Amino acid sequence: MSRSVPTAFFDVDETLMSAKTMLSFRTWWDTRSGGDTTWLQELLHSPSDRMEKNRAYYRRFAGVPHGLFLAAGHEWYEDHRRGPAPFVVAGLRALRRHRAAGHRIVLVSGSHRACLDPIARDLGVDDVLCTELDVDEEGVLTGEIIRPMIGEAKATAVTAVLAESGTPPELCFAYGDHSSDLPLLSMVGTPMVVGEDPVLLSHARDRGWPVLPATAGPPQGSWSLLRTG
Repeated sequence: MSRSVPTAFFDVDETLMSAKTMLSFRTWWDTRSGGDTTWLQELLHSPSDRMEKNRAYYRRFAGVPHGLFLAAGHEWYEDHRRGPAPFVVAGLRALRRHRAAGHRIVLVSGSHRACLDPIARDLGVDDVLCTELDVDEEGVLTGEIIRPMIGEAKATAVTAVLAESGTPPELCFAYGDHSSDLPLLSMVGTPMVVGEDPVLLSHARDRGWPVLPATAGPPQGSWSLLRTG
């Protein structure tokens, strides 16, 4: 990033998109391929911590050509956005306001590029900070993670972005819905809580942070308002 302009950092799942994108994408993937879908629910309800669940999720993609993986993400997104309530309405409205104001917009998500790149392109996002996956020399996913993007990793990545651009954190905005977003929210001048996570609501009450509803809905306007080219 070369311009020192106010930057709005958005978590994605249940902050901008109504779905948990990783789960929605994998369910779509398994349904399309006729694969087993029960393992995903078993993983969700396992006692493993969040990071280990993520690693188990990505190992299921081992052996998939990276190009096919990315192309599938675009198909998934087209299907998802045609649904009755693909977005968190307040989050999408906020993103549009930032874009209209000329602010830089960055997605910061534990999800992967197959989900996030089509979202970013559609919504006119400038950059994506996300979980990066290992690809071997033949262009095939190994199932391993190069860089996670959860919790403190989000704050670390954002710190690097701001250092590169020279943008003071106090000029920036951040939106998140989960307690794991707290490190990100705490580092900017204007943190915005989305939804009703009890940890975030407690911090919002103590620190006077605004809280937005997590109501899901359609884009409430023509898709021509979104960047599609």
